[in-house]
Amino acid sequence: MGLFESKKRVLVLFCSPNGHGHTRKLVESFLEGFKGEKDWEVQELDLYSLQPKPCVACGECAKKEGCRFPDLDGFDKAFRKSDLVVVASPVYNASFPAPMKALLDRTQRYFEARFSLNKRPPIKKHREAVLLLAMGSEEDFGVEVTTYQLKRAFSVMNTELVGCVVWDSTDRGRENQVAAQKKAAGLGVEILSRM
Repeated sequence: MGLFESKKRVLVLFCSPNGHGHTRKLVESFLEGFKGEKDWEVQELDLYSLQPKPCVACGECAKKEGCRFPDLDGFDKAFRKSDLVVVASPVYNASFPAPMKALLDRTQRYFEARFSLNKRPPIKKHREAVLLLAMGSEEDFGVEVTTYQLKRAFSVMNTELVGCVVWDSTDRGRENQVAAQKKAAGLGVEILSRM
Protein backbone atom coordinates (compact mmCIF):
# COMPACT_ATOMS: atom_id res chain seq x y z
CA MET A 1 0.00 0.00 0.00
CA GLY A 2 1.14 3.49 -0.74
CA LEU A 3 1.80 6.13 1.85
CA PHE A 4 -1.63 7.75 1.50
CA GLU A 5 -3.70 4.64 0.87
CA SER A 6 -5.77 3.32 3.72
CA LYS A 7 -6.56 -0.24 4.66
CA LYS A 8 -9.47 -2.07 3.14
CA ARG A 9 -12.29 -2.64 5.58
CA VAL A 10 -14.51 -5.56 6.41
CA LEU A 11 -17.69 -4.66 8.27
CA VAL A 12 -19.26 -7.62 10.08
CA LEU A 13 -22.90 -7.23 11.06
CA PHE A 14 -23.26 -9.85 13.79
CA CYS A 15 -26.95 -10.65 14.20
CA SER A 16 -26.98 -13.40 16.82
CA PRO A 17 -27.78 -13.05 20.52
CA ASN A 18 -25.34 -15.92 21.13
CA GLY A 19 -21.81 -14.60 20.80
CA HIS A 20 -20.20 -18.06 20.90
CA GLY A 21 -22.56 -20.21 18.85
CA HIS A 22 -22.96 -21.41 15.28
CA THR A 23 -23.01 -17.93 13.75
CA ARG A 24 -19.76 -17.00 15.51
CA LYS A 25 -18.08 -20.15 14.19
CA LEU A 26 -19.08 -19.22 10.62
CA VAL A 27 -17.69 -15.69 11.03
CA GLU A 28 -14.42 -16.98 12.45
CA SER A 29 -14.04 -19.44 9.58
CA PHE A 30 -14.81 -16.79 6.97
CA LEU A 31 -12.28 -14.36 8.48
CA GLU A 32 -9.45 -16.92 8.81
CA GLY A 33 -7.81 -15.74 5.58
CA PHE A 34 -7.98 -12.10 6.68
CA LYS A 35 -5.92 -12.74 9.83
CA GLY A 36 -2.41 -11.45 9.34
CA GLU A 37 -3.42 -9.46 6.25
CA LYS A 38 -1.96 -6.03 7.02
CA ASP A 39 -3.96 -4.38 4.26
CA TRP A 40 -7.30 -5.30 5.87
CA GLU A 41 -9.07 -4.10 8.99
CA VAL A 42 -12.13 -5.83 10.49
CA GLN A 43 -14.85 -4.00 12.37
CA GLU A 44 -17.80 -5.80 13.94
CA LEU A 45 -21.15 -4.34 14.94
CA ASP A 46 -23.15 -6.51 17.33
CA LEU A 47 -26.75 -5.72 16.44
CA TYR A 48 -28.11 -7.16 19.68
CA SER A 49 -25.96 -4.68 21.60
CA LEU A 50 -26.82 -1.88 19.20
CA GLN A 51 -30.60 -2.59 19.35
CA PRO A 52 -31.63 -0.43 16.36
CA LYS A 53 -34.88 1.45 16.76
CA PRO A 54 -37.59 0.45 14.29
CA CYS A 55 -38.49 2.76 11.42
CA VAL A 56 -41.47 4.93 12.40
CA ALA A 57 -42.26 6.18 8.86
CA CYS A 58 -41.85 9.80 9.95
CA GLY A 59 -40.76 10.97 6.48
CA GLU A 60 -37.68 12.89 7.72
CA CYS A 61 -35.35 11.01 5.36
CA ALA A 62 -37.48 12.09 2.38
CA LYS A 63 -36.79 15.75 3.25
CA LYS A 64 -33.09 15.58 4.11
CA GLU A 65 -30.45 12.89 3.98
CA GLY A 66 -30.20 10.90 7.19
CA CYS A 67 -32.54 9.63 9.87
CA ARG A 68 -34.22 11.30 12.83
CA PHE A 69 -32.76 8.60 15.11
CA PRO A 70 -28.98 8.77 15.65
CA ASP A 71 -28.57 5.15 16.81
CA LEU A 72 -27.46 3.96 13.36
CA ASP A 73 -25.13 6.86 12.55
CA GLY A 74 -22.14 4.65 13.49
CA PHE A 75 -23.44 1.92 11.19
CA ASP A 76 -23.84 4.42 8.34
CA LYS A 77 -20.29 5.71 8.78
CA ALA A 78 -18.78 2.21 8.98
CA PHE A 79 -20.86 1.00 6.04
CA ARG A 80 -19.78 3.88 3.81
CA LYS A 81 -16.10 3.17 4.58
CA SER A 82 -16.37 -0.60 4.10
CA ASP A 83 -15.11 -2.56 1.12
CA LEU A 84 -16.78 -5.80 2.19
CA VAL A 85 -19.84 -6.39 4.38
CA VAL A 86 -20.40 -9.69 6.16
CA VAL A 87 -23.94 -10.28 7.43
CA ALA A 88 -23.73 -13.15 9.93
CA SER A 89 -27.06 -14.31 11.30
CA PRO A 90 -29.17 -17.16 12.57
CA VAL A 91 -32.47 -17.73 10.80
CA TYR A 92 -35.51 -17.05 12.97
CA ASN A 93 -38.92 -17.97 11.58
CA ALA A 94 -37.56 -17.99 8.00
CA SER A 95 -35.98 -14.55 8.35
CA PHE A 96 -33.51 -12.44 10.29
CA PRO A 97 -33.72 -11.79 14.05
CA ALA A 98 -35.47 -8.57 15.12
CA PRO A 99 -32.39 -6.27 15.35
CA MET A 100 -31.43 -7.02 11.73
CA LYS A 101 -35.03 -6.58 10.59
CA ALA A 102 -35.02 -3.15 12.25
CA LEU A 103 -31.77 -2.23 10.51
CA LEU A 104 -33.18 -3.35 7.16
CA ASP A 105 -36.31 -1.26 7.70
CA ARG A 106 -34.13 1.73 8.52
CA THR A 107 -32.40 1.43 5.13
CA GLN A 108 -35.44 3.37 3.94
CA ARG A 109 -33.18 6.43 4.34
CA TYR A 110 -31.14 5.24 1.34
CA PHE A 111 -34.24 4.59 -0.78
CA GLU A 112 -35.47 8.11 0.05
CA ALA A 113 -32.05 9.58 -0.74
CA ARG A 114 -32.20 7.88 -4.12
CA PHE A 115 -35.80 8.44 -5.08
CA SER A 116 -36.92 11.56 -3.12
CA LEU A 117 -33.64 13.48 -2.88
CA ASN A 118 -32.28 12.32 -6.25
CA LYS A 119 -28.89 11.15 -4.92
CA ARG A 120 -27.68 8.69 -7.53
CA PRO A 121 -26.24 6.58 -5.98
CA PRO A 122 -26.98 7.46 -2.34
CA ILE A 123 -23.72 5.74 -1.36
CA LYS A 124 -20.90 6.39 -3.82
CA LYS A 125 -18.45 3.63 -2.92
CA HIS A 126 -19.22 0.17 -4.29
CA ARG A 127 -18.75 -2.84 -2.04
CA GLU A 128 -19.41 -6.55 -2.00
CA ALA A 129 -21.29 -8.46 0.67
CA VAL A 130 -21.63 -12.02 1.88
CA LEU A 131 -24.28 -13.69 3.97
CA LEU A 132 -23.42 -16.32 6.59
CA LEU A 133 -26.47 -18.14 7.94
CA ALA A 134 -26.97 -20.69 10.70
CA MET A 135 -30.34 -22.40 10.77
CA GLY A 136 -31.93 -25.29 12.58
CA SER A 137 -33.86 -26.63 9.60
CA GLU A 138 -32.90 -27.77 6.11
CA GLU A 139 -35.56 -25.73 4.30
CA ASP A 140 -34.35 -23.32 1.64
CA PHE A 141 -37.14 -20.81 2.29
CA GLY A 142 -35.23 -18.99 5.05
CA VAL A 143 -32.26 -18.60 2.71
CA GLU A 144 -34.53 -17.27 -0.03
CA VAL A 145 -36.18 -14.74 2.31
CA THR A 146 -32.95 -13.41 3.83
CA THR A 147 -31.11 -13.12 0.52
CA TYR A 148 -34.10 -11.38 -1.04
CA GLN A 149 -34.28 -8.89 1.83
CA LEU A 150 -30.57 -8.11 1.60
CA LYS A 151 -30.60 -7.73 -2.17
CA ARG A 152 -33.53 -5.30 -1.94
CA ALA A 153 -31.82 -3.13 0.68
CA PHE A 154 -28.45 -3.34 -1.06
CA SER A 155 -30.01 -2.33 -4.41
CA VAL A 156 -29.77 1.35 -3.40
CA MET A 157 -26.67 1.00 -1.22
CA ASN A 158 -24.19 0.29 -4.05
CA THR A 159 -23.64 -3.17 -2.59
CA GLU A 160 -23.63 -6.54 -4.31
CA LEU A 161 -24.36 -9.80 -2.50
CA VAL A 162 -21.70 -12.12 -3.96
CA GLY A 163 -21.89 -15.19 -1.74
CA CYS A 164 -23.84 -17.09 0.86
CA VAL A 165 -22.84 -19.90 3.21
CA VAL A 166 -25.48 -21.84 5.11
CA TRP A 167 -24.89 -24.07 8.09
CA ASP A 168 -28.21 -25.89 8.21
CA SER A 169 -29.61 -28.61 10.48
CA THR A 170 -28.02 -27.06 13.58
CA ASP A 171 -30.94 -28.48 15.59
CA ARG A 172 -29.37 -31.88 15.02
CA GLY A 173 -26.03 -30.84 16.45
CA ARG A 174 -22.78 -30.52 14.57
CA GLU A 175 -23.28 -32.90 11.67
CA ASN A 176 -22.87 -30.14 9.03
CA GLN A 177 -20.40 -28.00 10.97
CA VAL A 178 -17.18 -29.04 9.23
CA ALA A 179 -18.63 -28.63 5.73
CA ALA A 180 -20.15 -25.22 6.54
CA GLN A 181 -17.00 -23.87 8.17
CA LYS A 182 -14.88 -25.13 5.28
CA LYS A 183 -17.18 -23.44 2.78
CA ALA A 184 -17.10 -20.18 4.79
CA ALA A 185 -13.29 -20.24 4.94
CA GLY A 186 -13.11 -20.95 1.20
CA LEU A 187 -15.43 -18.04 0.39
CA GLY A 188 -13.29 -15.74 2.52
CA VAL A 189 -10.11 -16.79 0.72
CA GLU A 190 -11.79 -16.43 -2.68
CA ILE A 191 -12.96 -12.89 -1.96
CA LEU A 192 -9.64 -11.91 -0.44
CA SER A 193 -7.75 -13.16 -3.51
CA ARG A 194 -9.72 -10.94 -5.89
CA MET A 195 -9.98 -7.81 -3.80
